[in-house]
Amino acid sequence: MSASPVSASLTAQEKKQALQDHVLTVINGRQLAGAAVAMGVGKTLIGLRDMARLLSDRQRLDPATKPFLVAAPTGTVLDSWHQEARKFGLAHLLDAITFTTYRSLSKTLMQGHYSKLYLDECHALKDSHEPGLRAHVARKKSILGLTGTPPAQPGSEKGRLVATYCPIVIDYTTDEAVLAGLLNDYRLVVHRLPLSPVRDHRVSLRSGQQFTTSERESYQYWSGRLANAAQDALPVETLRLLRMQALMHYPGKGRYMAHLARQFAEKVLLFTCNQQQAEEQAEHTYHSKNKNSPANLAKFNTGEIQRLACVAQLSEGINIPNLRVGIIWHAYGNERKAAQRIGRLLRLNPEQTATVHLLMYQDTVDEYWVAQALAAFDPAKISYVDARLEQLDH
Repeated sequence: MSASPVSASLTAQEKKQALQDHVLTVINGRQLAGAAVAMGVGKTLIGLRDMARLLSDRQRLDPATKPFLVAAPTGTVLDSWHQEARKFGLAHLLDAITFTTYRSLSKTLMQGHYSKLYLDECHALKDSHEPGLRAHVARKKSILGLTGTPPAQPGSEKGRLVATYCPIVIDYTTDEAVLAGLLNDYRLVVHRLPLSPVRDHRVSLRSGQQFTTSERESYQYWSGRLANAAQDALPVETLRLLRMQALMHYPGKGRYMAHLARQFAEKVLLFTCNQQQAEEQAEHTYHSKNKNSPANLAKFNTGEIQRLACVAQLSEGINIPNLRVGIIWHAYGNERKAAQRIGRLLRLNPEQTATVHLLMYQDTVDEYWVAQALAAFDPAKISYVDARLEQLDH
């Protein structure tokens, strides 16, 4: 989308509705369509409003009790459809919807007949979903894909599936939403950390044995194996994965994240790579193995607690009010994951600014991953700071 379809004189809520109206106009009448809409401007509501429009013209639908199927990566994302429907006076639509996660999508499509399929976070599609999608399309039924971060590589698995079953017909980026006043402004701060030469990194082997090394020695070891991959017993891709896992588990980022979080009096969301790291970073966490996760998120939303550490489960489909600071442990070299995490912070009033701190190891492949993760964002809003070794001390 080259120009904003909303007027600068409107309120933020009026601007969101105008954008949603524009998206609904573009997708109207298309059997297969995808809408890439910046997170926070109402992609779930776009789906619900599309259903309401179709229900008002029932002759276009099968007489099935529930003509709509909504699929999403997790139950948490599906819960947001219930919440949005009740919030905007569309609760009556819930009686017309079947909900499923992507894990059961193909089976659900094969067993039932739905007039329209709504793919929330459609960038999560996999090849295993194609039989069900193909059968749905063969019955001349419709699909609407919704995403805040469309696949960057058209030839990839996800890119091919999106292009085939929900081709993106409208793309409204985060920066366009910021310029239009739909989202608050943001800034990205990349903290460059040196690899520690101190031999205090304990590594556990599958055999149960342990040894101690330094971050620098460990990275040199894996980089050396990759440099001589032709003679190594493991494939190159396996070596790259093992090196990435090693980088993700170095303790320096954990110590620096804790140091950085202490600098803020307001609430801070901490994105770690795994559940153990989350537990080490904050007293209150949000992840699949913590039964108190919903209660912790509620406390964080209301401001009762100021720190919440989480992993990927909090990346999609959840809004956190009045959140202005986030710290990301690892970039993954994936602009979609980076955009999702940054998107958690873009739910404020348009006059406020969200700050995302991203941790990066200097002189490593981490620099490449960060560059890839931030490629879709305005470079004028990205700054770099050098972390000192003394800040990484216990």
